[in-house]
Amino acid sequence: MSLETTLKENRQKYEAELKEFLAIPSVSARSEHKDDMARCAEWVKGKLGDLGMTAEVIPTKGHPIVYGELMDAGAKAPTVLVYGHYDVQPVEPLDEWDTPPFEASVREGRMYARGTADDKGQIHVHMKALEAYREAKGTPPVNLKFLFEGEEEVGSVNLEDHIRAAAERLACDVAVISDTPMLAEDLPSICVGLRGMVYMEVRLSGPSQDLHSGQYGGGVVNPANALAKIVAQLKDENGRVTVPGFYDAVKDPSPAEKKGYAEIPMSEEDFRQEAGVPAIGDGEVGVHFIERIWARPTLDVNGMLAGYTGEGAKTIIPAKSMAKISMRLVPDQDPNAIREAFESYVRSLKPEGVEMEIDFYAGALPWAVDPAGPVFKAAANAIEGVFGREPLFIREGGSIPIVPMIEQILETPVLHLGFALPGCNLHSPNEWMSLDLYHKGIDIITRLYDELAGALGK
Repeated sequence: MSLETTLKENRQKYEAELKEFLAIPSVSARSEHKDDMARCAEWVKGKLGDLGMTAEVIPTKGHPIVYGELMDAGAKAPTVLVYGHYDVQPVEPLDEWDTPPFEASVREGRMYARGTADDKGQIHVHMKALEAYREAKGTPPVNLKFLFEGEEEVGSVNLEDHIRAAAERLACDVAVISDTPMLAEDLPSICVGLRGMVYMEVRLSGPSQDLHSGQYGGGVVNPANALAKIVAQLKDENGRVTVPGFYDAVKDPSPAEKKGYAEIPMSEEDFRQEAGVPAIGDGEVGVHFIERIWARPTLDVNGMLAGYTGEGAKTIIPAKSMAKISMRLVPDQDPNAIREAFESYVRSLKPEGVEMEIDFYAGALPWAVDPAGPVFKAAANAIEGVFGREPLFIREGGSIPIVPMIEQILETPVLHLGFALPGCNLHSPNEWMSLDLYHKGIDIITRLYDELAGALGK
């Protein structure tokens, strides 16, 4: 049976198994789902075993890692490491889901359930690609290693230690990650850049308790007012971050990449509608909006809390205030340097009359790669074989810490090949994945095996 026939005849079978995968509520952030996490890891291990892989569940201090390998292609064949995650985000607010989040439903060519796009649906693409290739053509021409973790949605807290300890076992010629979207259903793309991140929390405290604003207003520093003033000074009128040294290490995109932004079939109006906002703003004045969201650093307030927020009025001077602030970074900004610069600058803005505490919560390196090498040519060929057109090379504004981690520890190129779509409700109610792109993804990965074997064969 040809590969094309195999893929066509097994569409319903693949989708049914994906629904089974999605039915397991593997929410890593919630302790009540600890048993579900273990059950999901065992489910994945069983499926990898069915694919002919040697598979195991590897315990960590948190949720387990699932590892499988198929090394039948031999020592002269390239080795491909596939990374993904089987854990998913919490489903709240539950009342905003049109259908139960762990009972997958299909509507208008989309499968809706938590984890369809992030990331169960995408790692299932790799699992079914291996199954289809073995059924139609036999042993793949590349050695395969699958590394699926259960803690991506809580910061991959145990993954780096595992990769460092198992670096020899995980050695590969290329790592493939599917955890991002393509530009559009009919517009294939390959991600060649991600922003990094620094996440901070700033807290101010003033009086020992909330005070009457009539008796004390004008006589004491209001922590809410003080924090609002500090936050307002973090960007200037042109949208640039005012932290000293913030832009010193920023590496501008190449002229060729900037020129390519004009080829992206997304207008400012398209972006405005997708975001659901009345107007585009807040970024650097005079910079193309695609460059602003992909290749320029940002600073954003993620949350603020102070004083009375209940119904009606309560005239107080709050005792404390808090702001959560994230900064998205680009090559070659260093998260530690940015964290130190931010903390130093914010402390310099603190007025007398309040105390300040600053906590660092998370950091991630930015990542960008030159797509001129053989790995990206192989991926482009595989995509063109399915779509009939060459993919565009794009960046993503988000942060995926595992990408630079794998690149640095394993000293291997990383190919970021995603099969989700913009607007697929990642981390939100009614998450979905295009079934057409799901099946095209399976086809692309089967072709990628042959392309990588030709490009990287020893």
